[in-house]
Amino acid sequence: MSIKIVNPTSLYDGTHFGMSHVTIDTDNGLVFVSGQVDWDTNYQVKHDNIEAQAESAMQNLVTALEAASSSMANILHLRIYIRGEIGEHGEKVVPIIAQYIGQHRPATTAIGVASLASPDTLIEIEAIAKVTK
Repeated sequence: MSIKIVNPTSLYDGTHFGMSHVTIDTDNGLVFVSGQVDWDTNYQVKHDNIEAQAESAMQNLVTALEAASSSMANILHLRIYIRGEIGEHGEKVVPIIAQYIGQHRPATTAIGVASLASPDTLIEIEAIAKVTK
């Protein structure tokens, strides 16, 4: 197996955390995107509400996928982590994610968690996709 690592310069540098934003299995074209959050390049949360953080995380996901020669239409699985109960935030977050997904309906898992990447992080979104052919 051959692995390609992709780290868009517009996203924060994950080296400090021992991670990359994207790894690609070049043998089969699978794209694995690390959880994307509402961080600037200095590891700081940019927004204080879940709607704005979801929008930012989805924009970062698009950036990561495009850098990996993939797209939202090529997502096979989407995993969404939300601080707290999913039911408390679903009505706010689902429409934002739906705007990015469009008619494409990947397998999706939403998980309520007690903590995320930082105390102010409210949502984290990761994906598995295929390289665009």
